[in-house]
Amino acid sequence: MPNHVIILAAGRGTRMRSARPKVLHRLAGLPLIEHVARAADPLRPERVGLVIGHRAEQVRAALAHRPSLAFARQDEQRGTGHALLQAEPLFAGRAGTLVVLSGDVPLIRPGTLERLVGTHEGAGAALTVLTAAVARPYGYGRIVRADGRLARIVEERHASASQRRLKEINGGIYALDLPALFDAVREIPPAGASNEIYLPDLVRIYRQRGRPVETVEVADPDEVRGINSQTELAEVKRIVRQTRNEELMAAGVTIEDPATTYVDMDVTVGPDTVIHPGVFLQGRTRVGARCELHAGVRIVDSTIGDDVTVRNHCVIQGATLADGAQVGPFAHLRSGAVIGEAAKVGNFVEIKKSSLGRGSKANHLSYLGDAAIGEGVNVGAGTITCNYDGKRKHPTTVGDRVFIGSGTQLVAPVTLGDDAYVGAGSCVTDDVPAGALAVARSRQVVKDGWNGRGEDAPGDGPDARPGQGR
Repeated sequence: MPNHVIILAAGRGTRMRSARPKVLHRLAGLPLIEHVARAADPLRPERVGLVIGHRAEQVRAALAHRPSLAFARQDEQRGTGHALLQAEPLFAGRAGTLVVLSGDVPLIRPGTLERLVGTHEGAGAALTVLTAAVARPYGYGRIVRADGRLARIVEERHASASQRRLKEINGGIYALDLPALFDAVREIPPAGASNEIYLPDLVRIYRQRGRPVETVEVADPDEVRGINSQTELAEVKRIVRQTRNEELMAAGVTIEDPATTYVDMDVTVGPDTVIHPGVFLQGRTRVGARCELHAGVRIVDSTIGDDVTVRNHCVIQGATLADGAQVGPFAHLRSGAVIGEAAKVGNFVEIKKSSLGRGSKANHLSYLGDAAIGEGVNVGAGTITCNYDGKRKHPTTVGDRVFIGSGTQLVAPVTLGDDAYVGAGSCVTDDVPAGALAVARSRQVVKDGWNGRGEDAPGDGPDARPGQGR
């Protein structure tokens, strides 16, 4: 029989104290809801639905990359059973197993969901509940058993003193037999001042009907750990960070200090790469083999080749570094920067939407924007491309083996041919032919004794004003 999935994500998350929907808070580079959806993907569900409510359009937009996702609205939050009823039109006429997930439980593993479905279908159960044994069960519904079998689920506020001492809790994740599900949910009586409909009450209804109910206990209670506050989110982030780092180290990556290394879910790192303390690898970054990333480096949505060295405190975003490139310290590579094989970018160099060819060097205090720089080029200290005229950006093109002296300004649009040479301190406004020397600076004037302190020295007379004669 086919599998189906419904994710409940309509709640306000008031304890987060945030205007952002709770399920859109980020964990290792992804929204919480994306972690849950990815865990369900291996089930190959025929249909996946999402119940949304609070700031529904924001949640819908965040999941636009999943076009097959179907949505239901729960504008009035009246419990998990009520949320499930809103999704009834999505599954009308369908058979099979419906897996119910919570959008704020991001650590659930695909293998656990597969085991849940396998147990449910193997037992021919109407309902199978995922449970966990925890040392501190405060706030969770307790699993009450009779002769070892699930008898009922008791919410914390309704539990007796002896029931509160039970350690097995309801994980809030269920496998349900679909055809008769919604009729059974409608039999759940509303409870409390808010007339909420609690999905765990299905246990009592199915037992009264003589339909089998089962449980599956997770080995790691963190899998069913919900996030309801910023503190809980930080705790889960720590768990995910440690897990990601352990996965990388098991694959041959050296991480000097896992406690200060942050690697997003979609990042890959090759073997024998060394990551020093305080490194952030974010987005869809790809790092090759045998690289060295020094302390304080942040790399976002970038591709790093093999044998690349990134020195301390560099920021690299939307850039590509070829094999053997060296960057930093204190370099800033912005979107569209392409650093060629064995090229070098030094301290306090900023590169935007520019390519630096194989073996070229920009070692000090430069800005290169909207530029195409060839192979074997030396960019002197303090060189800048003046690429913006106040209205439009213009390109700078530099050929191979060009030498650009320190303190040069290249006023775009401008082209420097192969083997050209630019004298230090030049302001280049016209193209420089291949092999030519360009010197574009004012003639030096020297006035002897200008800074002398004699009778005739400027600025020393009785009527002199500050700065006079200079």
